[in-house]
Amino acid sequence: MSCKDNLDKLLPGKSRTWTKFKDQDRVIVPAADLTETMRTLRDQCSMDMLVDVTGVDWLDYEGAKDRFEVVYCLLNVESGERLVVSVMLNEPDLEVDSMTSLYKSADWLEREVYDMFGITFKGHPNPKRLLLPELFAAFPLRKDYPVQGRGERHNFPVITRAES
Repeated sequence: MSCKDNLDKLLPGKSRTWTKFKDQDRVIVPAADLTETMRTLRDQCSMDMLVDVTGVDWLDYEGAKDRFEVVYCLLNVESGERLVVSVMLNEPDLEVDSMTSLYKSADWLEREVYDMFGITFKGHPNPKRLLLPELFAAFPLRKDYPVQGRGERHNFPVITRAES
């Protein structure tokens, strides 16, 4: 039985949208149902590995109804089955539950999504920037961030290769 069939039986009546791309199931769930869905997928559908967490900014994308998407790529290590779980978010509410209590690999992955998109993860054990300096005030993978930046680089000291 596929993960999709299991999830629909284990959590009946929950709002979710299923799609398929290249024989891979994808499901969009409301932010409020994310933790319960991910726990069920891990504990009862054997989705035992969180492979990746990333963000997507759908600003100005034709047909997009929501601004941001948080994407979780799951894997059943034994069977090789994969599942993509997504949550759609809009400003000003760019917060979703952290999955670090379910998957240890979520730690740095969620920090990277925060760093690049400004999406926060409620309950994250170490919610600080991972790739950029703490004083960096912008989120460079947002579509409204200028390609040349806003001059932030000039505010930070230059570190040479020998010093690093």
